[in-house]
Formats: sequence, structure tokens, C-alpha cells
Amino acid sequence: MTDSADDGSEERLTYAETGVDIEASEDATAALLEAFGSDLRTEYAGLIDIGDRYLALATDGVGTKLLVAEAIEDFSTIGIDCIAMNVNDLVAAGVEPVAFVDYLAIDEPDEALTNQIGEGLAVGLEEADLTMLGGETAVMPEVIKGFDLAGTCAGLAGKDEVLEGEAQVGDALVGFASNGIHSNGLTLAREAVTREHDYTDEFPPNPERTIGEELLRPTRIYTDLLEPMREHGVRAAAHVTGGGWTNLLRMGEFEYVVDDPFPAQAVFEFVQEEGNVTDEEMHRTFNMGTGFVVALPEDRAEDLAADTDGRIIGRVEAGDSVEVRGLSLS
Repeated sequence: MTDSADDGSEERLTYAETGVDIEASEDATAALLEAFGSDLRTEYAGLIDIGDRYLALATDGVGTKLLVAEAIEDFSTIGIDCIAMNVNDLVAAGVEPVAFVDYLAIDEPDEALTNQIGEGLAVGLEEADLTMLGGETAVMPEVIKGFDLAGTCAGLAGKDEVLEGEAQVGDALVGFASNGIHSNGLTLAREAVTREHDYTDEFPPNPERTIGEELLRPTRIYTDLLEPMREHGVRAAAHVTGGGWTNLLRMGEFEYVVDDPFPAQAVFEFVQEEGNVTDEEMHRTFNMGTGFVVALPEDRAEDLAADTDGRIIGRVEAGDSVEVRGLSLS
């Protein structure tokens, strides 16, 4: 991708200026953890020692993607996003997701909305091979406007199955394609595309879909990678969510040289052009076509790629940055 032309006539959008400062958010999370400490925590899930294995928990929501669903009154896929954002974090820790609970906060009961959300949750549960143990629907008109959807996923892993979480110099990087924006960066994407368009307008690269429908493509679920990751000796994994490509740095302080990423889908170019967003900001905010990345010994990478739909996208070197598409992110 190339930087949008900057002729001075239109302000460049950044994620922070639209209301989400990733660095400030990370600082706030770190302060929260410092307040009570943590027994055993990976980059993506908390672990509890229950004897011969670990019980893991991850929790996440759908974010402002909900506002797109609300705008076009299509809530049928956001349940998939809720499942995906949680189970993908567990997979990145090397943990098998086993059970899920959801939390829906709403300003007033709405049977049509909750039914559609339930349909999406059911699809996500089936795809991730999860059991729904229950959930909570809270009607709080004085607290919330509209609704919010979040969930918590429990997983199990043998003590030798949790990923080391640390790459090594010389490792290969195997990447796996995303299927669009997923559920991060929607605050920036929404601001960009609604400058000159409505969600119900045709999506220019594919007039058979609307802009809203394209933004609502559900997050890909990566649970099918867990077994091959274990079989081929994956050391660390990164779920490319909030923070975009800088998530690779969660695999350790190294230089991640990405010379063959998956192509960015058309929606990213559309968001970039409509919001006059720089290449760097796009890669710090979005997955840009690659939703999951793992590091493993170079001599095992081709076999992993052959057994999955992944491909070798780069390598690990000494340093402390992510080098991708001519950008250096740290």
C-alpha cells in the first residue's frame, strides 16, 4: 500500500485522534495488573495451575464494530466476533478453548437483536468447537445506551503444551491470512468511511456488498491451527489485533523481518484512502491481511505451512522492531 496523497485539503486520520490511544490503553492495563499482581500470565491469557495442567482464561468484546451492526440493523455476525476474539487469544498462548460465557448489556429488551446475536454466537461456538456454559443479559437503561457484547473463554492445556512465548533469532515466521478488518480499529475505520459515505452505500471494490457489510465480515477463528502448531514445534504466536503489526513484538524483543505478508484486502485500501491514513498508522492499527503469525525453527516452517493454509512470511533477527512493507515499527 502507499501513503494517501496529502494535498493539505483533508486531515489525516489517526487511531488516537478518533478516540483510541493504544499506548495509553496499554499503560492503563499495566497499571491495573500492578495493582493486584498476577500468578502466571502469558501475553494472551491468564493461567491457573490445577495440578497436571493449566486452566486458562481470556476475556474480550467486539468493540465499536457493534456501532456498524447497529447502524445497518444487522447483528447476525457479531456473536462470531465475540467468540473469535477470545478463542484466538487462547490459541496464541497454546491453549485449547473449551467453554464460553457471554455478557450482553442493553438499554432495553429487544428480542430481534438478542436472537440475531444468539445466532452468531451459535455459529462461532460450532466453528471453534466450544461449549456455551451460560451468560448474562443485563438491562441497564441508566448505564448504557444501545448495547455492548463481551465474553470470557476458558481453556485447558497440559503443562508442556503452553507455548514458550519467546521466539529465537533464526526462527521462521509463518503467517495466516485474515478475512478483513476483524474486530480492531473500527473506531478509525468508521470515522474514515463515513466522511463521504453511508454504511448502506455500495462498497466500491465490490458493488454487490455495502460498506457496512464489508466492515462486518466476522473475525476469522484460528482454533484449527492449535494442533499443527504443537506438532511442528511453534515457540510463540501473535494474534494480530489491537496494535496491528506491533503485536509481533509480544513474541519477544527481536527484529521481525516480514518480506512476504498476505495481501491486504480491498477494505484496507478503501479505509486508507477515505481517511487519508498513513501506511504506518494502518499497520499500527489493522492486521492488513495477516491475522495470525507464529515463530518456529526454520527447518520446520515449510511443513507447518504445508499442513495448514499458512505460508512463510519472514524471519526473526536480532533487534527490536517489525520490518514490513518498508516500515519499521517498534
